[in-house]
Amino acid sequence: MNKKKTLILGLGNDILMDDRIGSQLVRDLSKTINHDNIFSEVAASGGLEILEYLMDFKKVIIIDAIRTQNGIPGDIYYLTPSDLESTKYMPSFHDINFITALKLGRTLYPDLTDDLHIIAIEILEDKEFSESLSSTLEKRYPEILAEVTSLVKEIINA
Repeated sequence: MNKKKTLILGLGNDILMDDRIGSQLVRDLSKTINHDNIFSEVAASGGLEILEYLMDFKKVIIIDAIRTQNGIPGDIYYLTPSDLESTKYMPSFHDINFITALKLGRTLYPDLTDDLHIIAIEILEDKEFSESLSSTLEKRYPEILAEVTSLVKEIINA
């Protein structure tokens, strides 16, 4: 397969308040970033399931929610898989973690992309059921979208 394509993958559960931000951002990005070689997908999955999305793409940009100890809701982080190495031992109740899945994927599929970028948005609430963002993120959303759009365009053109 011709791997000259870029995937923008938004992760998040659309009914868990701020956890939805990755998928919401990708839906909005897909309205402004249009090109034959750029594909947008959203998924409410993790671990091994993400590998299915990464196949056949030369470059992958993952947009997801994150909760850090001292983060401010709406802060945006640019990460690479090596930045997540310290989380590889954190347990997951449903699946293996992303780093373990990625290592397994690279063992099983040696041509799995190394051009992987992660944009993470600091969130406030990811356990409360809601089809809306928290008021804090909702207020900052236009600013977050503009910054993420700029960062995605930079990554695509790199």
